Amino acid sequence: MTSMTMIPEVGDRLEPRSFGPITRTDIVRYQGASGDFVPLHHDENFARSAGYPTVFSVGMFQAGLLATYATDRLGATAIRRYSMRFREQCWPDDVLECSGEVTGVEAQPGGGVKVTVDLVCTRDGGAVAISASADFLVEG
Repeated sequence: MTSMTMIPEVGDRLEPRSFGPITRTDIVRYQGASGDFVPLHHDENFARSAGYPTVFSVGMFQAGLLATYATDRLGATAIRRYSMRFREQCWPDDVLECSGEVTGVEAQPGGGVKVTVDLVCTRDGGAVAISASADFLVEG
């Protein structure tokens, strides 16, 4: 399923999408847009002094990519809930893959259909960076 052209069914999988490789510039641009200037994400010496091998991405950057992936498929105006969990850090040069599966489809009393999707953003090698769930209200 590449975009919302019909009501999906439980078990339908959204077509995966890759982002990256993530660059330091991507990380710094996100920091500038969000106002999150924690030096762990852009200052190599600071990150190493804190025990990290290098800088790492702001978790909300990956969460935003995953939300974008879902709304590109089911509609930005249709989203009603987005809940996510940070699972693992992402590093420069990681390629992220977003995927999703429909886990619920429920007709709504006021009209439309609530579609629940479980989402995941994985790093190279399959490690889960972000897991999420979202509800969309789509026309029936």
